[in-house]
Amino acid sequence: MSTETVIKVDQVYKNFVLPHERVTSVKTLFTRGFKLKKSSETQHALKDISFEVKKGEFFGIVGRNGSGKSTLLKILAGIYQPTKGSVNVEGKLVPFIELGVGFNPELTGRENVYLNGAMLGFSKNHVDKMYHSIVEFAELEKFMDQKLKNYSSGMQVRLAFSMAIRAEADILLVDEVLAVGDADFQRKCYEYFSLMKKKNKTIVFVTHDMSAVQQFCDRGIFIEKNEIILAGSAQEIANAYSKMFLEEAQERQKKDKKEATSTKSIWGDGAAKFIDPEIVAEKDLITINAKVQANKTLNRPIIGFLVKNTSGQVLFGTNTQKLRIELPKLTAGETRTISWSIPNILNEGIYTVDMAISYSQGITAQWWEDACTTNFYQMDGSPFLVNPRASFDIS
Repeated sequence: MSTETVIKVDQVYKNFVLPHERVTSVKTLFTRGFKLKKSSETQHALKDISFEVKKGEFFGIVGRNGSGKSTLLKILAGIYQPTKGSVNVEGKLVPFIELGVGFNPELTGRENVYLNGAMLGFSKNHVDKMYHSIVEFAELEKFMDQKLKNYSSGMQVRLAFSMAIRAEADILLVDEVLAVGDADFQRKCYEYFSLMKKKNKTIVFVTHDMSAVQQFCDRGIFIEKNEIILAGSAQEIANAYSKMFLEEAQERQKKDKKEATSTKSIWGDGAAKFIDPEIVAEKDLITINAKVQANKTLNRPIIGFLVKNTSGQVLFGTNTQKLRIELPKLTAGETRTISWSIPNILNEGIYTVDMAISYSQGITAQWWEDACTTNFYQMDGSPFLVNPRASFDIS
């Protein structure tokens, strides 16, 4: 990566005027037009945005919906003009924003390839030579003679992206248009981005995916309420963004805990129950604590748990039977304290725990779905599903 600046954004503001009254017919214009009180509201989409992008950088722009990220990208692309401030771009820039703009839904995929190729400045002979690789990358060999309007959104994105990358550019602008593609196609796109990075191309990437930020970006900015609140390394940006949502989720969790009727997620015959379950995730250790109250005497009870992510995917779990731990009898009316300790391999995120007590050849006393939740903030995260501690040695 060089020290040459290819994008310079200096004190950019962008305002949109939103009218409150609208004339929708000639009749309204003549009957009410002169009586209408015109009023409008100014929306401040961007406020005092300044940053620089160096040649060869993979630069991330993150922020919640409505923060101004896409507006900023459209200003960089020249689609919008700033209300105030300046933007200077050095080199040929290609925006991957709203892929498919310029495609005709009434034409076939094949016809759209040639149409879009002409819009990108390619001759028919040039498109002829590229056609096979375009279709192969998009994985649409069987569908090129169907009309585009019959394509799914994912198919349209694949074709549009496959066309867009044929335009050789120094700077690529990407507005998370790949979200509708399947996992395999997203992998191919990221492989393409990695190739562009090796060629010292510059990529500006708007995303909500902090794993992608950590894996690909060199630096970035975090926009909140239309202003830059942080500029820094990819790790700093990803940490700040994740931490904001974790803190908000924590507040929602407290509120939901007061309002929720927990019986919706609890089932079993009630022979025993959990009291005050909690999960505590620290840097190296996860601890799951609870009290178990026996409502009738249980011989050889089995206690277990599952840890899930926000998608409901079970990451790991176990029970005392699997660990060959024989618990003592629980006497009716007795309350015991239990505690699980597990090495922490979690990345930062929100995790929930299912807890269960069974007895007498598999009878469930209580299964409590989402019994407790933790919002784990991991400074040394990774872009992968889990984050085990690793050591390395060479001799």
